Amino acid sequence: MEPQVLNTGAMNTSTLAVIGALAATVIIGLIVIGLVVSRLYRRATKELSFVRTGFGGQRVIMNGGALVLPVLHDTILVNMNTLRLEVQRSKEQALITKDRMRVDVQAEFYVRVKPIEESIADAAQTLGQKTLKPMELKELVEGKFVDALRAVAAEMSMEELHEMRTDFVQKVQTAVTGDLMKNGLELETVSLTALDQTSRDYFNPNNAFDAQGLTKLTEEIEMRRKQRKVIERDT
Repeated sequence: MEPQVLNTGAMNTSTLAVIGALAATVIIGLIVIGLVVSRLYRRATKELSFVRTGFGGQRVIMNGGALVLPVLHDTILVNMNTLRLEVQRSKEQALITKDRMRVDVQAEFYVRVKPIEESIADAAQTLGQKTLKPMELKELVEGKFVDALRAVAAEMSMEELHEMRTDFVQKVQTAVTGDLMKNGLELETVSLTALDQTSRDYFNPNNAFDAQGLTKLTEEIEMRRKQRKVIERDT
């Protein structure tokens, strides 16, 4: 009976060794898989969403995360913060008003990517990484802001612009909202930070609009000068 006991003990020891080796292999495998997944898993934040393209089709990640596999997937980060884009029109580029006057304008546009999947996808497709670079984004959309400013200014006189700034801002906001939506952007607000008449030095007398503006400006200045003289004389 003694040889049998020895053989059973040897078998038990061998079985335990095999089980231990398998367990160690499984644990090491799980650790390796965990490390690989942790490196390939990308999470979105409140400030940054991303769009994953490639294998499996397009997927917008604005909450949670997703696996990003090298070669199979590509990602585009989208900034979800509000961005301040300043636009200034002055001197030769000043706005021309309804009464053919020129006005220097400085405005601030506060925009952001609309926090819905469709808009994030549109922003990624049309703007790429520009949402992360405000100056590059400004260069891309500034033309839309300038067009809106010019269009609204052409509907109002200089005096109306000065006295009805709120109406001017609201009209500009309405004019530019539709174009921004095509890029997945929404306009939070517009702030008119500076508004003043352009210096006469920048009126071009050979330009029909400027010629009318100069005539009116000269008449206005001369009339005011005469009024001051009358008042000073009476005084």
